[in-house]
Amino acid sequence: MGAPMGTIMAQATVQTMDIDAVLTLTQWLSPAYPVGAFAYSHGLEWAVEDRQVRDAQSLADWLGAVVCHGAGLADARFLVAAYRADDPVRIDALARAFAPSAERLKETVLQGEAFARATTDIWHLSLPGLTYPVAVGRAARLCDLPLDVTLGLYLQAFVSNLTAAGIRLIPLGQTEGQGIVKALMPLCRATADAALTGSLDDLSSTAFLGDIASMKHETQYARIFRT
Repeated sequence: MGAPMGTIMAQATVQTMDIDAVLTLTQWLSPAYPVGAFAYSHGLEWAVEDRQVRDAQSLADWLGAVVCHGAGLADARFLVAAYRADDPVRIDALARAFAPSAERLKETVLQGEAFARATTDIWHLSLPGLTYPVAVGRAARLCDLPLDVTLGLYLQAFVSNLTAAGIRLIPLGQTEGQGIVKALMPLCRATADAALTGSLDDLSSTAFLGDIASMKHETQYARIFRT
């Protein structure tokens, strides 16, 4: 005997909601969304010039450390906290204070403000200028989008944007770059799980070379990227 009609309709409604949520999030986190993510290398430009990153393997190692132990994990914790909070102002202030350099602060503030402007205009939200992960978390909460999917796609976009920067800087082929993105997805899942089960009390960053790279980039002689 088949499932009751009410159950089938409920399942179809949930499925439609899930698809709508994914479509919204992929639009927000697409390279085409006007946050200017393509202009930031997160210190990677200095790392390439200094030969810390020089090929596909060293790029994957660098990005893996940043995702698991640096800004990737910190951003994930800020996004989760902003999603769960009734008011993200205190979380945003902490995110600004946690930026390890002037350029990294500029990166998260300018991207967050651009995201807030575009999302406010298109989705008609009340979204002030916030740091980028806090703005994404708050917008997802206001639009009732699933937190786990939001976080997973945010981390995928984070890795994809920095891989694209590495492709241009090293340079690498597009296929090599996509192989790096695929290889780092298990680390993104693990980082998302850690953020979902933890809190801001667990906030830390131990990817010190990445932080130093963002400071060195401030005085780099020739630059393509803003950070």
